[in-house]
Amino acid sequence: VQLQASGGGLVQAGGSLRLSCADSRRTFSNNAVGWFRQAPGKEREFVGSISWRGDRTSYADSVKGRFTVSRDNAENTVYLQMNGLKPEDTAVYYCAVAARPYSGADRDGYVRWGQGTQVTVSS
Repeated sequence: VQLQASGGGLVQAGGSLRLSCADSRRTFSNNAVGWFRQAPGKEREFVGSISWRGDRTSYADSVKGRFTVSRDNAENTVYLQMNGLKPEDTAVYYCAVAARPYSGADRDGYVRWGQGTQVTVSS
């Protein structure tokens, strides 16, 4: 597996987690990277994305003000800082590399998907 999301776990409501997305074999410093999540019985949905230089981010309305996407191109890693977690944030979280330097919520814009990491928020 090349692209891997990590950092998930079990946390109480109101808590925080930081997810990481890394690829040990291919750089994605010239590509936008997005985060998506999928809860049981639901479709995969957009969470947030970051442009190749980190100068532009976008978020789903449900996570605005609570989640932050950042990146460290020197480390070939993208992060998802999640604060104020709610039980409805429970899902498997995936990172994905876009075909272009800028990308948003459209799943078709992403060409490489990593294995997900489980986030569970207890009430």
